Amino acid sequence: RTWTLCGTPEYLAPEIILSKGYNKAVDWWALGVLVYEMAAGYPPFFADQPIQIYEKIVSGKVRFPSHFSSDLKDLLRNLLQVDLTKRFGNLKNGVNDIKSHKWFATTDWIQVYKKEVEAPFVPKSKGPGDPSNFDEYEEEPLRIASSEKCAKEFAEF
Repeated sequence: RTWTLCGTPEYLAPEIILSKGYNKAVDWWALGVLVYEMAAGYPPFFADQPIQIYEKIVSGKVRFPSHFSSDLKDLLRNLLQVDLTKRFGNLKNGVNDIKSHKWFATTDWIQVYKKEVEAPFVPKSKGPGDPSNFDEYEEEPLRIASSEKCAKEFAEF
């Protein structure tokens, strides 16, 4: 068990936010967030400020887009489960509760393991370092705070 608060706010499990100590169950929570985001195009818990995101996560209330299948919603409810004693991946059957879920019915886990599954989408790339698949953003100007408070300590830094 560990108690460190570290990670992307949208992906943090409730037990991390509440400083309860945590184990690998946080990874199954993060899988739920990732699957949701891949299916919806946005995370299940979002807001302008991290504290608002944390409040939503801890509440455990998840809204699903209308295009989510009942199987996907069921899987996500079990992965995004605030109660650790009910969260998929953290139960007696471990990862098998996830792998045997209806939403993964067409997934051949042996093929996945052997890396024999063809990716449904492979982005075009002109080579290593090609940024064409990423959005462009204007760079924000670098703001350097001047402070005389510790100037002596960092004079030759």
